[in-house]
Amino acid sequence: MSHQLTIEPLGQVIEIEEGQTILDAALRAGIYLPHACGHGLCGTCKVQVSDGEIEHGEASGFALMDYEREEGLCLACCATVESDVVVEAEIDEEPDALNLPVQDFHGVVARIEDLTPTIKGVWIELDAPITFQAGQYVNLHIPGEGNTRAFSIASAPAQRNEIELNIRRVPGGMGTAWVHEQLRAGERVKISGPYGRFFLRHSEHQAHDLGYLFLAGGSGLSSPRSMILELLASGCTRPITLVNGARCQSELYHHDEFVQLAQQHANFSYVAALSDEPEDSGWTGARGFVHEAAKAHFANDFRGHKAYLCGPPAMIEACITTLMQGRLFERDIYMEKFFSAADASQQLKSPLFRNI
Repeated sequence: MSHQLTIEPLGQVIEIEEGQTILDAALRAGIYLPHACGHGLCGTCKVQVSDGEIEHGEASGFALMDYEREEGLCLACCATVESDVVVEAEIDEEPDALNLPVQDFHGVVARIEDLTPTIKGVWIELDAPITFQAGQYVNLHIPGEGNTRAFSIASAPAQRNEIELNIRRVPGGMGTAWVHEQLRAGERVKISGPYGRFFLRHSEHQAHDLGYLFLAGGSGLSSPRSMILELLASGCTRPITLVNGARCQSELYHHDEFVQLAQQHANFSYVAALSDEPEDSGWTGARGFVHEAAKAHFANDFRGHKAYLCGPPAMIEACITTLMQGRLFERDIYMEKFFSAADASQQLKSPLFRNI
């Protein structure tokens, strides 16, 4: 049985199936609703129900207070409908967003490689091509759990028939343990996507002649890599800088690729920074954390750039502070904003920013 879901202020009416969440129905119709954790823990997807009956599902009492429920608010990631429903959401206009509908895809694991001792590269050959924006992510369905895990796409959007995922093993994480211990080449998998609002703001760069600055750490390199590959393949001539951080050389991956790209493209600069590399290792690159390497590279002046951040929460927070000290502001900084069920309740929200 299905109902009608009206989303204001867009005035769009879509079908929503019994048991389907409001968020899932919207995303599959190509309508973006703000969200982050997807598990009812963070409150980012809060919408106003102005007409109809809904079931709140597993919304956390901290993310959705009792008085908010009484006022007709719900969390779109958990709420299902029991009649035709009208909701009102805060939806920002994004001129560079393609608003691609979320779909389910099936494919075969073409190969798996150890990129570092803790990160595996997984290449999935899809039965049907996927369209996505560089920086977006997919949900990988975990067999036996009935759950999914979110992983950014590391390959360029032009590679629509095969996607690359770089998956770091999370201590105690069942999903990443399955990938690292059980998943094999030749197995069939299911993904859903594309998801996310982390993409290149081309119109802003063009309007104000701004360069691209990417700050990445660990497996957070996935999205910036996809973005950089797309920019260079398109013939972009604006300055592009990647500052990529890892603990040591063994944890640094795709390093040779970026060194080669920097040699081939005069407008692309690559800085690799190691925070815990032995002093006698022979490493001649930058030492320290990502924000420290970026500050040194730009002499603490980041004006003339848009910055894209992706990495561990501590890295993101340090980079935000450094960028603002170097004269970038909220409108200039974008970051990856998806969370697992395990860390959603501890999600990063900078006290300096309204939107980050």
